[in-house]
Amino acid sequence: MTKTLSTAAIALLLAAGAAPAMAQDWSGPYLGVYGGIIESDDRADESLVFDRDLDGQFDDQVTTALGADAFSPGSCDGTASSSSNGVCDRDPGGAEGGLKAGWDFQFGNWVVGAVGEIGAVQAEDSVSSFSTTPAYYTFTRQLEHVAALRARIGYVAGPALIYATGGGAYGKVENRFTTSNGANSFTTRVDEDDADGWQAGGGMEWRLAPSLTLVGEYIYTDLESDGYVLRVGNNGTTSPTNPFILAPNTGGTDMTRNNDSFRTHAFRIGMNVQF
Repeated sequence: MTKTLSTAAIALLLAAGAAPAMAQDWSGPYLGVYGGIIESDDRADESLVFDRDLDGQFDDQVTTALGADAFSPGSCDGTASSSSNGVCDRDPGGAEGGLKAGWDFQFGNWVVGAVGEIGAVQAEDSVSSFSTTPAYYTFTRQLEHVAALRARIGYVAGPALIYATGGGAYGKVENRFTTSNGANSFTTRVDEDDADGWQAGGGMEWRLAPSLTLVGEYIYTDLESDGYVLRVGNNGTTSPTNPFILAPNTGGTDMTRNNDSFRTHAFRIGMNVQF
């Protein structure tokens, strides 16, 4: 009898081991949290551009009284490390964290759905240009908040869901300006803090328990704002030969950066709870 029971038990264990694992069900709503590191996607060709004749077109060169390029030292990505050496410190890395909610539908091994999220972000993107004065001029934008609504499509492989995602995004940006030029006045003409764009990326979600998953993902964000424009003018003591107010355009010069896109790379981890 004992031998029979033992044989039966072994047979049941072998049968259980040979049986396929229960399919993972990814259908339904879920809530999640995420956090990670974020870096700005610097552009090597970024610089400041100028509107000397104030016609709204940033296609003019700022020149000295002798006709030389007043910004011949050039530009670089990041924050100026001094007034004259044309070298920039790289933008620092940042962090982000937020909440998400989504809903998935499963068709066999394929999963499709939508996810919305909102998060706090700390990411900077700076560019500096240098004049022959010498002086530096640095434009910095800080990304503070991002909201997104994305679609995603994935494939179930055991306890994992491997997916791609993409959709629209909206962000809040704070603009700042610093300079070593004390000879001119600097007045804000345009300061848009709204930025619209898109996100794309992918990741893997791993089921830890029937309703709990661990998520690792990469997200690329490209946001476009209407820009940040400064009027460089006379501070009351500025010399009439100053390049920014040089005759015949004595009203000053508008200045902005040549790129309105704020692009970031984010690497995240998170957890979702399915309902």
